[in-house]
Amino acid sequence: MDRNQATGLILFAAVILIYSIFFASGPEIDPSEETIAVENTVTPNQGSIEEFPPIQKEETDSLSEDKINRYGVLATLTLGKEEIVTLENDVIKVDVSTKGGTIKNVELKEYKTWEGKPLLLLDEESSSMSQMLETTKGPVLLEDFYFFPELTSETSEDGKQIQVLTLQTGTESGTLLHRFELVEGSYQVKKSFEINDYQGVFTQNHLSISWNDVARAHEQDLAESRRKTEVNYYTAEGSYENLGVGDSPEAESPTEAVKWIGFSQRFFTAGIIADQNFSNINVAQSTPTDSAFVRQMEASFYVPMTEGKADYTFYFGPDRYKVLKQVTEGFEKNVDMGYFFVSWVNKYIIVNLFAFLEKYFSNYGVIIILIVLIIKLALSPLTYKSYIGMAKMRVIKPEIDELKEKYGEDPTKMQQEQMKLFSQLGVSPVAGCLPLLFQMPFLFAMFFFFPNSIELRQESFLWANDLSTYDEFIKLPFTIPFYGSHVSLFTLLMTISQIVYTHFNNQLTTATGPMKNLGYIMPVMFMFILNSYPAGLSFYYFVSNMVTFGQQALIKLFVDDEKIRQKVEANKVKNANKKKSKFQQRLEDAMKAADANRKK
Repeated sequence: MDRNQATGLILFAAVILIYSIFFASGPEIDPSEETIAVENTVTPNQGSIEEFPPIQKEETDSLSEDKINRYGVLATLTLGKEEIVTLENDVIKVDVSTKGGTIKNVELKEYKTWEGKPLLLLDEESSSMSQMLETTKGPVLLEDFYFFPELTSETSEDGKQIQVLTLQTGTESGTLLHRFELVEGSYQVKKSFEINDYQGVFTQNHLSISWNDVARAHEQDLAESRRKTEVNYYTAEGSYENLGVGDSPEAESPTEAVKWIGFSQRFFTAGIIADQNFSNINVAQSTPTDSAFVRQMEASFYVPMTEGKADYTFYFGPDRYKVLKQVTEGFEKNVDMGYFFVSWVNKYIIVNLFAFLEKYFSNYGVIIILIVLIIKLALSPLTYKSYIGMAKMRVIKPEIDELKEKYGEDPTKMQQEQMKLFSQLGVSPVAGCLPLLFQMPFLFAMFFFFPNSIELRQESFLWANDLSTYDEFIKLPFTIPFYGSHVSLFTLLMTISQIVYTHFNNQLTTATGPMKNLGYIMPVMFMFILNSYPAGLSFYYFVSNMVTFGQQALIKLFVDDEKIRQKVEANKVKNANKKKSKFQQRLEDAMKAADANRKK
């Protein structure tokens, strides 16, 4: 305090003293009747539960009769002033209100919206959570009560810092307490609510929670964001369920207990996980008309209370498969890894391969190229067998054409003679197809991995600003049906490379007629389908086609059709007197029976 401040205070005190002596004298007040006024606001580090300030007489007198009738002994808890206390670690920031102990805002510090703004996964303007208890006076909302905050820091057994926020309030009849825990580096907020004493006040052994969130659009592609945003939940029996991705309103009331409920967006999830199971669940979702929002999601449920305490955990974070898998059972299903016949490729191969390459490379275009090379190298034995199988079919094409001329009008006889020819020459018509069939899970797995890969979000490569969405190389002044209003150059390159590959491949096969032309139609169809898919996916298939060209050119250097022909002729001599196998005989008998039935 400087000299001017001290002088001002002395003069102010002198004026007050003179006024009280000469102008403000009056009847004496009995100290026993004096009312003491207290402030309702408190600061963190208020103290333990037993030490919180009691509600004073003036506050009690100011309560309306309606509040007293409605809340009973809890009425004084409705007096106070709201404060916002922040829990924060290196990845998230959570704002908690002292009015009701509800979470108001959640910011993911590592991420930004597509516009470069802070990414608020929850915010008080578009989301809310109410907590209700049943009392002898009827239902009461915890949001009507004011709590005193205490923010402390602890150290876990493994040396990590834990921020602990305790919110407490009460009367002579008992106390209410919220406790939040946020561990360093974690996206999980552990929460507990506890009732101490208040005998005969609360009538049920559960806490009712109602959660509503109108999820904001964090990505540029609104249509894709809405397609990937939904309410989902995981039952106690281990079943993953969701409300789907359509625009029509959906609602469900599962009869079985639920382990967790998630408001899952394309790349992020806000979820609540039970220590015990939730019951009396109702979930719903609808699509807002406002383009600033992607989905309105709602959930209501009961949290069981054991000895006056309810425990559960929030998850606010990215949809990274490995992160979600550590949260709780089934929580990783918030990331769509595809159907069962391709999901194993993503879960056990692509996710781990991607995580490994991320340690050494920061450019995700380079990572995609390396993934293509690694997968192609691993599948090269199948590619080689497929090429050899097609080469064998190619060198025996004259014999097949001869059979067509001779038995073309009798399909059954034609099939029988073809089977006999294949047996004699030691050629299998499916030898070139089966290796390709084994590669299909890897091809289809990418349709699920890239659109749901948060690793690609806002990562640029070449002309693509964001590999997790389409690369808008040219913006069209009009919209082409089923194509869109933009041109994706990666998709265009993929289409051209696929057409060239089809032309090259047709030279190696015996396909004719419509089957031969089908290979040209499919790339054009995919050009329309993939134009609005992530650039990372189109780039992957483009690189994959280019590597396949290189593989086939390399194989062709070491595979001579003349040598294959000599091997086929040797098999023909060797198998000239070979008896039919039991399978061939049964197949031939089945063909004859089918032909006989057809003639009848």
